[in-house]
Amino acid sequence: MKYIRRSEERGQVDFGWLQSKHSFSFGEYHDPKHMGVSVLRVINDDMVMPAQGFGTHGHRDMEIISYVIEGALKHEDSTGNKYTVPAGDVQRMSAGSGVKHSEFNASTTDPVKFLQIWIQPNVMGIEPSYEQKSILQQGQLTPLVTPSGSSDTLSINQNASISRLVLMNGEAFTLNTEQQTGYLHIVKGSLLVDGEEFNAGDAFAIDSQQHCEVKANSALEALWFNLPS
Repeated sequence: MKYIRRSEERGQVDFGWLQSKHSFSFGEYHDPKHMGVSVLRVINDDMVMPAQGFGTHGHRDMEIISYVIEGALKHEDSTGNKYTVPAGDVQRMSAGSGVKHSEFNASTTDPVKFLQIWIQPNVMGIEPSYEQKSILQQGQLTPLVTPSGSSDTLSINQNASISRLVLMNGEAFTLNTEQQTGYLHIVKGSLLVDGEEFNAGDAFAIDSQQHCEVKANSALEALWFNLPS
């Protein structure tokens, strides 16, 4: 492993309506040792209080993915999209030449928990676009986001992919990177890698042309990123 990010060491903010843990430097949190991995620039572990959210604001030239863990998000943007994103759905917004959007908790009674993920695109100034899908798990590792959007995945403007790893307690899986950098972020549960334990919120990266076997210590859900080296 070339990089390890522990949950308790992440940047933390509490604005009352929002509680967030930042894997990489973001907003008021800055740490030059944690600026991202390859083109992966943001993983914010967000919890938004009932009926609260991110008011209308703008972005340019960024691939923004929301992975809803609990609850539901209410999305609106300047291109006319208005959607609710429930737990289990994955949302991708390509900001391109510029887009304004808002993301609010769709519930008036319960918090919403989601991962906010930013990936730098490999093309600039494109027309903004939006996708949202519910992708059922197929085996242990299921693609969610791919460059081409093939096999019912969301597309992305980058040579990068995101897959969901789901293991039962005691199950093992070998992660392979081939020609890319790999990054695993644990959403729920815990696992062992080379005798070292990683829990929810922890993450690690491995170099290209490497592989590592992970073994679940409990029911596990994680996101596996393949990123340009």
